Amino acid sequence: MDPDSVSPRARHRHSAGVRLLVAATALWAAFLALDLVANGRWWFWLVPGLAPPLLFLAVPVTLLALAWTLPAAGSGLRRWLVPAVVLLLVAALPRTGLNWAALKPGSAAAAAGPGIRVFSWNTEYWDTTDDPDAFYRFLHAQDADVYLLQEYLAWVRGTHTPIDELDRIRREFPGYQVVVAGELVTLSRFPVLAAPTVGPGVAADAPWPEVFTRRKVLRTDLDVRGRAVSFYNVHIPVQVDTRESLFGRAFYRVVREADAARREQFAALERDTAANSRPLLVAGDFNTSPAMGDLDPLRAHLHDARAASGDLYPGSWGGILGADWWRLDWAFTNDGAAVDHYAFVDDRGLSDHRGQELRLSLPHRNQDRCRWHLLESWCARHPRHP
Repeated sequence: MDPDSVSPRARHRHSAGVRLLVAATALWAAFLALDLVANGRWWFWLVPGLAPPLLFLAVPVTLLALAWTLPAAGSGLRRWLVPAVVLLLVAALPRTGLNWAALKPGSAAAAAGPGIRVFSWNTEYWDTTDDPDAFYRFLHAQDADVYLLQEYLAWVRGTHTPIDELDRIRREFPGYQVVVAGELVTLSRFPVLAAPTVGPGVAADAPWPEVFTRRKVLRTDLDVRGRAVSFYNVHIPVQVDTRESLFGRAFYRVVREADAARREQFAALERDTAANSRPLLVAGDFNTSPAMGDLDPLRAHLHDARAASGDLYPGSWGGILGADWWRLDWAFTNDGAAVDHYAFVDDRGLSDHRGQELRLSLPHRNQDRCRWHLLESWCARHPRHP
């Protein structure tokens, strides 16, 4: 089309649209730069971190589509705008929560087979808001060797309240050992060797509210077929109080206080797992999405179980428009353990979180030794070396 034949009004609309696109791209670039600096470091960034992680994919893809469709008159602008948006897309991908391993053929292992079956789940106030029989039937259906369960409590008159269902738990799970700390419950078919404290020390006779507030990691060392394995049951404090207005001071006071509490728990968990030479699994409700940097230090030295999932976008919480847009529940291992199967399980309306179903395997001692040995031929010559 001859540019001279375009009406002044059309040219004005086009010019305004181009300026808006450039401004939107600049704003997104500024947001990503601030995210790089502030995410996981500044308490306030917990608020923008509430956005669905897929926003980090949707925004640059939309900008790219608009830049690509610029008319011929804007080809000069398109030549630099498209590469710029592509770079912004690449920079944002780590925050999207996408599981690229799911694109590999046969990436998801079958649930059946040998290994340690683990089920981790935020129960949402245990069975106090559900049919208790249905609640326990759901737990039995998982047939796990180890259960890592959160929110063993009730919500009464606007506050967290302790419950006592240990007798029923023991009746429902005969042969399991039960370890409880505040709101955290670990059930194990394997013998319990120890339950070392992780994080702030709490006196043995401390009142339940103090234990609930400060014990957000329950480590249980188990004797798994002759090997000591550490299981970490985690529930990191939530960062906001949805009862407070986003425009009120109380909302941000809660965020700031929650940030301090979260940092304390994360730091303790990072220290303990880094110092633990045993095979280990860390699982639970982290109240942290892939778009938030709080988990970055932990992910730096542990392996995300996500790679064993067949879901391109694994989500565990949200339930908006029939989809879970946030992954708040995580599972990690160190080099001594591997996750062969990982999936989120439908909660059947019993919770606002989907459960995490895992199958854990432990490399043979020979494999542990071989992993660190530089000469593969040594392993071949000594297949039964202890």
